[in-house]
Amino acid sequence: MGMSDGKVVPVKRALLSVFDKTGMAEFAKELAALGVELVSTGGTHKLIAGTGAAVRDISDLTGFPEMMDGRVKTLHPKVHGGLLAVRDNPGHKASMDEHQIGGIDLVVVNLYPFEETIAKGASYEETIENIDIGGPAMIRSAAKNHAYVTVVVDPSDYGTVLEHIRTSGGVPYELRQKLAAKAYARTAAYDSVISGWFAQTLDYPEMPYRSFAGRLKEVMRYGENPHQWAAFYTTGEQRPGVATARQVQGKALSYNNLNDTDAAFELISEFDPAVPAVAIIKHANPCGFAIGKTLIEAYQLAFRTDPVSAFGGIVALNQTIDGPTATEIVKIFTEVIVAPDATDEAIAIIAAKKNLRLLLTGALADPKAGGLTVKSLAGGLLVQSRDDRNVDDTEFRVVTKKQPTEAELRDLKIAMKVAKHVKSNAIIYVKDGATVGIGAGQMSRLDSSRVAHRKAIDAAEAAGIEGALTKGSVVASDAFFPFPDGMLAAVEAGATAVIQPGGSVNDDKVIAAADEAGIAMILTGMRHFRH
Repeated sequence: MGMSDGKVVPVKRALLSVFDKTGMAEFAKELAALGVELVSTGGTHKLIAGTGAAVRDISDLTGFPEMMDGRVKTLHPKVHGGLLAVRDNPGHKASMDEHQIGGIDLVVVNLYPFEETIAKGASYEETIENIDIGGPAMIRSAAKNHAYVTVVVDPSDYGTVLEHIRTSGGVPYELRQKLAAKAYARTAAYDSVISGWFAQTLDYPEMPYRSFAGRLKEVMRYGENPHQWAAFYTTGEQRPGVATARQVQGKALSYNNLNDTDAAFELISEFDPAVPAVAIIKHANPCGFAIGKTLIEAYQLAFRTDPVSAFGGIVALNQTIDGPTATEIVKIFTEVIVAPDATDEAIAIIAAKKNLRLLLTGALADPKAGGLTVKSLAGGLLVQSRDDRNVDDTEFRVVTKKQPTEAELRDLKIAMKVAKHVKSNAIIYVKDGATVGIGAGQMSRLDSSRVAHRKAIDAAEAAGIEGALTKGSVVASDAFFPFPDGMLAAVEAGATAVIQPGGSVNDDKVIAAADEAGIAMILTGMRHFRH
């Protein structure tokens, strides 16, 4: 390390080269007024010159003309020598004098918008052209030599840097360190997006190195529990949901809120917005789902499934929230409401509950869109393609003597779409377009069948209905029944038709038991584990 650790290095010369020109004109003008010599490139040079500030062109500094469409203009010893020189090393000093290399004390660079280029679906050639080389090279050189050089990659840091130069002539070492760390984080994220794009474009998912980039959106008060640190980083993927939604009102979202809201919105996005649908989520599991003639009817039916768990839950809707629905939802304590849109009347009604978060996404997510999901393990990441299929993509095989009715078929499809979003082992009972029992996350499928039935008895009592809500329902299982017992428990609960993937060595026994019970059963051949 050099002797300047811990002390301010005067900023005499700055190199400015930005794609995102936010705040640059004002920043450059201020730097020039503080006596800093400015060197710049291309469009940035033009912008600064337009403010009347004195600015040198990079070619003037390097003595080398711009060529190859500007691909190599900053890749020059007079630039990188000026960035990397250890100022109080006699050998470095001698080289600077011999080759007339002046030190560069401040580097302000942001990059060609690679993320935006791929987001707009540019051609392969245009995408490659938007890979910045000079920018990351200058950022990395300056960041490495932060003992002497200040590197800025984010316009939001302009004000702080100016303030320090104004008061002390330079930037303190601790801030130079932090800005260097931020700079490497930026180039790492940039390269991560590029390598991810290659993996996707070349259909090369098993890349020998994998990194996933995110940009800090917010730091939470805590994580899943109060002793855990937490933050939300967004990837730039333009999938409607928690990362892209507009928060209309309410307090800051917590780690658990975001996790649960994501689960709620992904579930509701499975359903065609032509038919009103509502999901209520608790601890990332649906505790109720329904379609209805209206949103308010769908909400009331979803709520009926498990009115106890709905308290403090997340409500997701697949249509614009109207006044009557908003009035109904705010009757009990709810953490978050998420929907594509809301009427002014609904927004005003929700506003009366000032802590209740309202998120509007503008659209539903595409349940069939590809992508990757990532889960962390000790020492590694588990990466898989998104579960981008549902029951609509399967071939139904009726394996029992009894055929399902039209009404049962409709409910079986709904049950299986919900099952995809319930933690395994998942058992879902549906009747008339609404869930009437949900068994989630049990270690045995039999237990999931029984838990859902037990809760359906409680829900029926709360709704003033005799028996269990599951009477006359259909049932879906996210994976095969290994034995007849789990299915027979569903029949006992009142199910008249079953949908499941099949594929167990005991399928024949399960089918025989279904025939004996006189119910219809469909096999789909598609499992939906969710852990």
